[in-house]
Amino acid sequence: MNKKIIVIKIGTDLINSKRKIKPVSQIVKQICEIKKQHNANFIIVSSGAVGCGMSLVGKEKKPERLSEKQALASIGQVELMRRYTKLFQLHSKKQFIPSQILITRADLDNRTSYINVLNTLRELLALKNIIPIINENDTTAIEELRFGDNDTLSARIAVRVNASLLILLTNVDGLYTDNPQKNPNAQFIASVNSLSPEIFSWAHDTTSNTSVGGMLTKLEAIKIAWHAGIPSVIANGNTRNILQNIIDKKGVYTQFIPPQNKVSQRKSWIAFGRTIKGKIIIDEGAVQALLKRGCSLLPVGVKCTEGNFKRGDCVSIITPDGLELGRGIVNLDKEEIEKVAGKKSIEIKKTLLDWQYEEVIHRDNMFLFQNNDVEEKI
Repeated sequence: MNKKIIVIKIGTDLINSKRKIKPVSQIVKQICEIKKQHNANFIIVSSGAVGCGMSLVGKEKKPERLSEKQALASIGQVELMRRYTKLFQLHSKKQFIPSQILITRADLDNRTSYINVLNTLRELLALKNIIPIINENDTTAIEELRFGDNDTLSARIAVRVNASLLILLTNVDGLYTDNPQKNPNAQFIASVNSLSPEIFSWAHDTTSNTSVGGMLTKLEAIKIAWHAGIPSVIANGNTRNILQNIIDKKGVYTQFIPPQNKVSQRKSWIAFGRTIKGKIIIDEGAVQALLKRGCSLLPVGVKCTEGNFKRGDCVSIITPDGLELGRGIVNLDKEEIEKVAGKKSIEIKKTLLDWQYEEVIHRDNMFLFQNNDVEEKI
């Protein structure tokens, strides 16, 4: 396994565990050992700021108001980094030093700030003894500019740095056919070679008071890494030596093995590097033209739109059956598309004198989930 860059997401329940031996301590210990043994670079995407804040102020129930969440994140982020600093000092004998990076979804949507984040990460990793710790900037991000979960953030970071492995650590062993806490007959899935609709049907959201997301958000994150050709793992962070087991390819966890034909960085950025601002629902003729003939999306194939998007935004392309066929960058505002939907180019030119584009989405600015087993209801 290429161990050049490994991205690890550590969930809130692992940070704020009530166990006597804290799982996050064991995780940091393993990171230090593996880094020394294999000269690997690690990037940690860590949840836990709100949970740490709740613990410090004595709150048990996660607040609903955004301003209260942000206040708790502000309190908890200091404590979170204090814990990491203490743990890296302990387990590496002060050889490895954590650094903090707080970002919002807008930071990765904007190309200038995205490049700044990437350059910062490169500089930190070049120092060899630094472990970047990334968290969503919950304190300043408004609701519509949030990732919503660090699973998605970790996958997007993994794609940006072309990681060799993405590890999502949680409090379950991996993927099951049902919730194992409610269904004792749920079967464990050790390896996944195809992101079929059935795989997504097994996922469930979290019921934790402090964490965000659940198995479904993890599979959505895996999907991002999958199309970039990055192997991924969902594993139990409470398991002794779990990281070493993953490196040694032994133990219990779910591994996701992507196809060999990874997409280009540009196509990956189009599909997963930007926030989806809306949907374009197309007819069956357009589906066949996109999949079988490699065409661009033309106005004649558009049925309707959803969301509020403008020219240059990224949108989902939806089939008549409600499946996400792909994603792309639109040449027109939502209002402009609604004016020309279902019309041929010759009709449009007669009514719109300022018509500039033949395509709603050009083929070069489009990513399609060409394999049916990656389509899903959204």
